[in-house]
Amino acid sequence: MRKLRSNFMPYRGGLVMVTGILLVAGAILGLASTAAASSLLPTLPAGQGNEACLACHNQVGMTRPMPSGETLVLTVDPQHYDASVHRDILCTDCHTTITTFPHPELTAESLREITIEMYTSCQQCHSEQFRRTLDSVHQQALAGGNLNAAVCADCHNPHTQTAILDDEGNILPEARLHIPQTCAHCHSAIYGQYAESVHGAALTAENNPDVPTCIDCHGVHDIEDPRTAAFRLSSPQICAECHTDADIMDQYGISTDVLNTYVADFHGTTVTLFEQRSPDQATNKPVCYDCHGIHDITPTDDPVHGISIRDNLLTTCQRCHPDATANFPSSWMSHYIPSQENYPIVYYVNLFYKIFIPAVLGPMILYVLTDVARRMIERRKGAKHA
Repeated sequence: MRKLRSNFMPYRGGLVMVTGILLVAGAILGLASTAAASSLLPTLPAGQGNEACLACHNQVGMTRPMPSGETLVLTVDPQHYDASVHRDILCTDCHTTITTFPHPELTAESLREITIEMYTSCQQCHSEQFRRTLDSVHQQALAGGNLNAAVCADCHNPHTQTAILDDEGNILPEARLHIPQTCAHCHSAIYGQYAESVHGAALTAENNPDVPTCIDCHGVHDIEDPRTAAFRLSSPQICAECHTDADIMDQYGISTDVLNTYVADFHGTTVTLFEQRSPDQATNKPVCYDCHGIHDITPTDDPVHGISIRDNLLTTCQRCHPDATANFPSSWMSHYIPSQENYPIVYYVNLFYKIFIPAVLGPMILYVLTDVARRMIERRKGAKHA
């Protein structure tokens, strides 16, 4: 046994040596393969272009699972990005925490958390627009804990956003056509009403840029809460921005006297006084959308809801005047100032009084003036005689 053990000793020493050599070789090969693999991965030194980022992120189907169970899409289409307004912006200008590879560990647990963490980077280039959002109803909701409130990236996809304004700062017609669809991401029910309205149908079905979109009534970045008394009182002025524009209204044969005729009657006069003196105080006097609708505005000759139809108009009036009879709405002249073409009887009655009243009062005033002058003359003569 001792002899066998002594004979095995040289072999054991050789086995240990061979094993050590293999381990060292394996370690060297492992380090070499790791170094080779690392040399194939892009590095992101400061100031480098987007080519390094797109070397990985242009791969179709590049995703990552999130703790929330959602899937984060990491693919950026180079063609869409090159066609966007951000094509000259470096990826690291927005993704400021990602400057090297491997990237820092992602701490967000959901897609929404990523959006909320990233949207403040927009203020680096768009400080004025970002400042306006701070007073918007969306920002108020976000500050109140509603993480679903819209932020910049919900309306403007940073990787695909194309130009919105022309060189003069006006909204491009093709951009106007997509505004309602953008708002529909959150306000789908309202978009459904708008799409079937006289405004929405003209925009979505006829590509008519003359009709108002969401931002024409609600604003863009500084969107006001439409549920306030101040918004309600100012709403006639919002409608008037389009409906007093002769260049637009004349194309469709619509009266541009809507604001003047509204302000001249009892309803509009009261609303105007409230707007000027107590803008935060509610009033029960009707504004435009109380009669015409808000997002579901129909043509005035619509047989079901159009208020130029006598029965529909009566139903509208009875919302505030439940005792109104069939003759009640006859006094309304559809925002038209009387003329020979529109309401000629009222026009000629007005014309009669415009002639009759000066014809009667003029001689009376002349008579009074001549009588006063005569009395003053006689009074002077009497004083001289005395």
